[in-house]
Amino acid sequence: MKARPFLAALLAVAVALLSFGAAGWWLLWQRSPLALQHQPLTLPLAARFVPRTAPLSLHWLSGPDQPAAYARAVAPPRQRRLAAAAADRLRDGAFAAAGLDYATELSPWLGDQSSFALLTPPGGKEAPGWVLALRSRDNEGARRFLQRFWQTRSLAGTDLQISSYRGMGLISGRGALLGQEPQPLATALINDDLVLIASGRGVLEQSLDVSQIDELNQAASAPLQKAVGRLGEGVALLTARPQAMEQWLGLPQSPVEDSNTGVELVAALAPSGAGLRVEGLTQLRAALPALGVQANELLRQLQVPASSVALLSNPAQLLADDAENPWGSLLGPALRQALSREEGPLPALLASADSGPLLWAHQSEGWLMGSRADNPGADLLQPALEAEGFSSSPLQSRGQTLQAWTRIQSKPVKGNPDQLQAQLAGARAVQGSLAWWGQGLAILNQQHEGRRSPQERLDQLELLGSGQAPYQWAMDGATARGLLQGWKPWRLLNTLSSSPLTPVVDGAALALEPEKGEPRSLRLHALLELQH
Repeated sequence: MKARPFLAALLAVAVALLSFGAAGWWLLWQRSPLALQHQPLTLPLAARFVPRTAPLSLHWLSGPDQPAAYARAVAPPRQRRLAAAAADRLRDGAFAAAGLDYATELSPWLGDQSSFALLTPPGGKEAPGWVLALRSRDNEGARRFLQRFWQTRSLAGTDLQISSYRGMGLISGRGALLGQEPQPLATALINDDLVLIASGRGVLEQSLDVSQIDELNQAASAPLQKAVGRLGEGVALLTARPQAMEQWLGLPQSPVEDSNTGVELVAALAPSGAGLRVEGLTQLRAALPALGVQANELLRQLQVPASSVALLSNPAQLLADDAENPWGSLLGPALRQALSREEGPLPALLASADSGPLLWAHQSEGWLMGSRADNPGADLLQPALEAEGFSSSPLQSRGQTLQAWTRIQSKPVKGNPDQLQAQLAGARAVQGSLAWWGQGLAILNQQHEGRRSPQERLDQLELLGSGQAPYQWAMDGATARGLLQGWKPWRLLNTLSSSPLTPVVDGAALALEPEKGEPRSLRLHALLELQH
């Protein structure tokens, strides 16, 4: 009995130690750069000064030094300094584009919220302006910054104008932007902790106007609040309207709803390991039509290494000439362009006739496609192939029966102008309930012998966490680099970073699917992998 008080005291001490230990680990995790991977997504204070009609806005929700700290934390020991320096160069370049020097002007006071937005002037007759919102860590830092900001430019010969608008003091003048002649600039200080810098007094007044009317600003937008809640996590929040999606992001805008009451594209960005994860939502004009069966069984049966793997639930639907089909409007042009780059007419014919599912893989031996054995059948494609001069013939190769389409064409060589050569459009092999279509016999033999699966591509799709998405695509570094090189936002990032970013890209994956419970909402999952 006497032991009970001692045991009770010992238990109390153990519980206390566990509680303190758990609290300590929680505090360490919250302060760790790795916590950025799961940072809750929120609307910043600056959203009140961004119109809902803004073509493009980007809200950064972390301290300006956090990206470098995260890069240092996930990089191998020998690469940590280089990784952190690369993140710092990108940050410095972004602020330099607005005429600001981060090290001397911003680092002493800038907090964990920075926002940028393009604004369309009323009437839309002038070029879009921009506004930059910077949150201060304390009340004095923002005020001291504005004093030095305009003092420096005044000493350089800038004429300043001081005025009042809606009870707030405005200062306007001209300042030099990156690689440009001095441009109009205007600033305002909000509640001593938020600095607004705009490309002119008119743009700044527009930003201040919408802050007074909830129906006009992002902060009070119910659709945007709902989207932020659904996305859940992220260190940056991107919004874009249809015009900006096409002009600035290089995305199709035709099926996207265009209204003045909500934001059409909302995306959250977050670090993921050594890469970047993107989750997005967009509203469409029409509800997404029902899709066919999933392509997961085809993926499980794929037995060749691949540089890229795409899963298409209903390719014929994407390629159909139907203006009312959002899937076709979104993905059809890109799919047609990709098919046109393949060797021979068979890939495009197969995709146009296949109601799904269709698997499309690539490797050094060429393209490989997988479909159901009866959908489409070879006889369905035969007339189109015959029209191009290809005839069908059976072949035996390594224990399997293949159907190949070939044609004879003239290929003159020196000394023999009548040289003829057989051209192969592709071949087909049936394995159980599946049909495999290949650019040549070698890749079909690899699939038949089942040497090894494309594990890297499978891992990429698993990381996306979107196994039931009707459209998925995973690719290696070379394929991803080739795509990114032509994308306008990526070229801009390379310019801002003052050093090439493309060589460090190690792979990418993306998926599209309808948002659960929202028939007119499309969900995007994307992952960009970077070399350590």
